[in-house]
Amino acid sequence: MTQDAGEHSQVDDASATAPPPPAGSAGFSRRRLVVGAAGGAVAGAAVGAGITAAVLRPAAAAGADTAPEATDSVELNKSVPFYDQVNQAGIRTPPQRHCVYMTFNLTAGATRQSLQVLLARWSAAISQLVQGKPIGPIEPARPDAVGTDTGEAEGLAPASLTVTVGLGPGVFDDRFDLADKRPALLQPLPRIPGDTLKPELTGGDLSIQACADDPQVAYHAVRNLARMVTSTAQTHWVVLGFGRASAGPGQETPRNLMGFKDGTRNVSSDADYDQFVWLKDAGWMTGGTYQVARKILMTIETWDFDRISDQQRIFGRTKDEGAPLSGEKEFDTPDFALKTDGAHVIDQASHIALAAPENNAGVKILRRGYNFTDGLNDQGLLDAGLLFISYQNDPQHFVDLQAKLGRFDLLNEYIRHVGSAIFAVPPAPKTGRYIAQELFE
Repeated sequence: MTQDAGEHSQVDDASATAPPPPAGSAGFSRRRLVVGAAGGAVAGAAVGAGITAAVLRPAAAAGADTAPEATDSVELNKSVPFYDQVNQAGIRTPPQRHCVYMTFNLTAGATRQSLQVLLARWSAAISQLVQGKPIGPIEPARPDAVGTDTGEAEGLAPASLTVTVGLGPGVFDDRFDLADKRPALLQPLPRIPGDTLKPELTGGDLSIQACADDPQVAYHAVRNLARMVTSTAQTHWVVLGFGRASAGPGQETPRNLMGFKDGTRNVSSDADYDQFVWLKDAGWMTGGTYQVARKILMTIETWDFDRISDQQRIFGRTKDEGAPLSGEKEFDTPDFALKTDGAHVIDQASHIALAAPENNAGVKILRRGYNFTDGLNDQGLLDAGLLFISYQNDPQHFVDLQAKLGRFDLLNEYIRHVGSAIFAVPPAPKTGRYIAQELFE
């Protein structure tokens, strides 16, 4: 929960049963690939859970010592380009209000060709979805045909939908003859102090992060992409996020479920993105990055009964304004050396003290998390917390920060890391190509 660790063409209406073309190393027919992906609801049921909508909050007035005024407006008709960008959308894109995050495992029967076809189908479909278009017929002409698009987003605006695709370490094992293309720093995350990871919430070969300002638009995207995996992959774990837990430029700093502002000092400048997020001179991964996802449970009821002075000491910030305890306003720079009566004003084991760039050789990571709730657990307590997603050009930056937090953070009494995964996120594809096509050439 590194609060201060750096910051932040319509498809042809053809038959739903049309087979995909042969997979070569060059261009596929993207429109035929999308149509050919119909049929199997093999993974669709796995995302059939409800999404909690976040309550819109007005932006706080900004003073002279704050960040630029936050409007936090939502433009549902806005669409975000998928093709012809340097980096995939959904990373530097101002965080939308909702997220559906899903991972997949490649099956034993998956081949290099079937993986290539899946990525091509996903790319063609995503290019349609981000424009607010269906990926094929919702109601086929033949009554015995299966609809290519599930239809629940029909009539809805694009809502700034972005879909970000990641490749896990398993993509580069011996099965697909891609070992020599493995991104240099893509390795399974080591065990980190404090981890209580569950196997069913850990790892994955592929990831999809769908973010939108309309929860049904994000849900629709993941549901339809999950249907396309057929026999190539199967769903692994999923988190439905709401109420973004990190801010982008011009956005009011949001709050996590503990009630504190989260991501006040997120990555925001071009210089920080270049230094800490984007990969350079990295071959086919140039312009890409690494994604770390963590599912963090919070003991909400216990936290709610803790006195406010202790809550603020744990975070190192005031709860209402979000100011560091050494200052008065949210964006005041923390003074970690300040003492009163011989004691540090900001506890050295507070969350912001341990995660701050000043205390970590200047290292920053871009965080792009969301709150989540899964209802009640088997004890009748709230099953909720933070879907932590970060982007960095060196995963060791996350590991080092989290290892420090896992050992010393005062917040550890109230949280548990139960899910974890790492993925390489390739750059955005050019028109006529697909995600990671260079990997197969």
